[in-house]
Amino acid sequence: MHTLLTPEHLLPEDHAQAVLVGRIWVEGVGPVLVRVTDRHLFDLSGVAATASELLEMADPAGSVREYGGGPMADTAQVLANSAQDRRDPAVPWFLAPCDLQAIKAAGVTFVASMLERVIEEQARGDAGRAEAVRRSVVAVIGDNLRSVRPGSAQARQLREVLIAQGVWSQYLEVGIGEDAEIFTKAQPLSAVGLGADVGLHPGSAWNNPEPEIVLAVNSRGETRGCTLGNDVNLRDFEGRSALLLGKAKDNNASAAIGPFVRLFDDHFTIDDVRRCELSMQVESADASFRMEGRSSLAMISRDPLELVDHAMGPPERRTHQYPDGFMLYLGTMFAPTQDRFGPGQGFTHAVGDRVAIATPRLGRLVNRVGLSDAVPPWTYGLRHLMRDLARRGLLA
Repeated sequence: MHTLLTPEHLLPEDHAQAVLVGRIWVEGVGPVLVRVTDRHLFDLSGVAATASELLEMADPAGSVREYGGGPMADTAQVLANSAQDRRDPAVPWFLAPCDLQAIKAAGVTFVASMLERVIEEQARGDAGRAEAVRRSVVAVIGDNLRSVRPGSAQARQLREVLIAQGVWSQYLEVGIGEDAEIFTKAQPLSAVGLGADVGLHPGSAWNNPEPEIVLAVNSRGETRGCTLGNDVNLRDFEGRSALLLGKAKDNNASAAIGPFVRLFDDHFTIDDVRRCELSMQVESADASFRMEGRSSLAMISRDPLELVDHAMGPPERRTHQYPDGFMLYLGTMFAPTQDRFGPGQGFTHAVGDRVAIATPRLGRLVNRVGLSDAVPPWTYGLRHLMRDLARRGLLA
């Protein structure tokens, strides 16, 4: 992983035009909000104390561009120091680029992953049964969901057909029904960033990464930018019961976000997000196994901004409030079926796997896989952040 933690590998291909915002850990100081360029990091504390506060501004990208603070650290040095297993406390390292925001996720937003969720449910979380179930489910459903708009009259008609055929599922309900699945992925400040270990529940035997775009949304429901995310997923737990969603999704270090938030401006807008093509690579610690996958936002069933409205309620009647804003994983079409440990077993992680998620306009997020009870525990919470901000004189 260490060879990937360089500006050449991690920054967007058009980084000279991009307004990139991140957070770094500075020993003895705490988290610091920074602007990221290919050569230097610039302290943004004079603009905003937190990432959440920055996104509340009328023009976050313009505010960052206009700020005249000097460089505080070398970008290449901080990136190289962000690998979990070799951090030098004398050098900063990158954190997840969000702080006070709630961390939410939209589920079952792509047909391909929707079918895999139905298969998980039918297989009752047993990877060994998945291939036979996959064949039987696809024989009934086929690809006839791709053209169906969720909540439409066509979707309601299809729902009745599937119920009659005995294959209706809670995943199909949120995949083509009126209401999207929006759930709490993790707690504020609990997401891990670039170079950190991501966590799997030690009781899971069937799991996978989920490469996703993550929107950065302020308290007013305005999407101000986006970044990359890995929504680490336990297929066996969730497949046994959707009521195990918290156990399947909200484990220590199971939410990776980063490396930086790219703020929207004239060079990068929500339309660019809609066209994003994500690539993902998983490589074992000994390099004996390698898997690649792709996820195209063009294939998403609901528009990204529609998912924001599902998270908050429509603009005319907001049913959910997020005073500090929220980060929203948009879901993925990637659902790996490549056999790893035996025929018909499909894919599951092994400890030590390296996961790299990338798209040209956002850069690359790289993490290593561990177990949630073995990777560093989450210990830095809101009271710690408030203490450190107060000590730096950044609280009004």
